[in-house]
Amino acid sequence: MTSKHDVIHHACDVTRAQNYDVISNRKYPKLKEVDDVLGGAAAWENVDSTEETCPKCSHKRAFFMQIQTRSADEPMTTFYKCCNMECGHRWRD
Repeated sequence: MTSKHDVIHHACDVTRAQNYDVISNRKYPKLKEVDDVLGGAAAWENVDSTEETCPKCSHKRAFFMQIQTRSADEPMTTFYKCCNMECGHRWRD
């Protein structure tokens, strides 16, 4: 990928624009789906359920799991999956 950029020199209080080519071979990996990070579909096999209303279908129960996604001094993140098998909506709290 090649693109044009302007260079501005601030060190000597002179602003001068110059064009030059930037060549980048950097490849960005695809972001993983949340389920891949959590362990795939098998991660939801032996989880508990609770009285949490699904925001999509209003079903009254949802499976849940808690994972420490931030630093240790932050609270755990709770992930939910609707117990209604026709819905299966996933969200987090």
